[in-house]
Amino acid sequence: MNNSILISRNYQKHPFHLVDPSPWPFLGSMAAFSCALSAVFYFHIFNYGKQLLILNFIFIFLIMFMWWRDVVRESTFEGHHTGLVQQGLRFGVLLFIVSEIFFFVAFFWAFFHNSISPSIEIGNIWPPKGIYTFNPWKIPFLNTLILLLSGCTVTWCHHALISNFRKQAYISLFLTILFALIFTLLQAYEYKTADFRLSDGIYGSTFYLSTGFHGFHVIVGTISLAVCLVRLLNSQLTQQHHFGFESSAWYWHFVDVVWLFLFVSIYWWGGS
Repeated sequence: MNNSILISRNYQKHPFHLVDPSPWPFLGSMAAFSCALSAVFYFHIFNYGKQLLILNFIFIFLIMFMWWRDVVRESTFEGHHTGLVQQGLRFGVLLFIVSEIFFFVAFFWAFFHNSISPSIEIGNIWPPKGIYTFNPWKIPFLNTLILLLSGCTVTWCHHALISNFRKQAYISLFLTILFALIFTLLQAYEYKTADFRLSDGIYGSTFYLSTGFHGFHVIVGTISLAVCLVRLLNSQLTQQHHFGFESSAWYWHFVDVVWLFLFVSIYWWGGS
């Protein structure tokens, strides 16, 4: 009698997921704030600013790992991600991507505000005198092709996963991650060979903030796709249950589109 009452009390009669208390949202926000603060220290050449920035990045990635581990456990092993929960997660990811769009709108706004009507302080010309911009048809154009190709491979992986062609899903997702790594290496090489820096006026600040934050998003997306590849190899992603990959694919397409705007506006139009 008592056991049956206990079972009836523990039985969940609704399709929603009541999330257990978690320390990761609070710790993640504190790590992000510390990362922004240490970045300011680094930009202003404070003592140990670079070391603090690297340390806070490590903390953020560790928190990401632990948080994603809990979400994977809740969805795959505990079965909390019902159809209704997945629908809510889809809306959440879409709202997150919309917020990211407005995040980049601020950088584009600053760039066009200064490039369309250059102030007298920079000589009423754009790019400002002394700034030697990149040739858009070399590394930037190559990176554009690489990202577009990675968008094709991640879409290939999605269709292969839906059709249960698992070998094709492995290959296409691996190729996507490989293209992402090549893009990041080329971006790092471009930064290393640049003739201007972040401190070189309005052009340097808008260029490095917009392309640098895009590069950070590429790194986050690459890590997310790598987690999906590990889960795919462990048969945790199926035809019916693969929202983790689906959200990563949406995020990756967002990264692709932002780069197209960056290439056209900053590299091609703004650099000529």
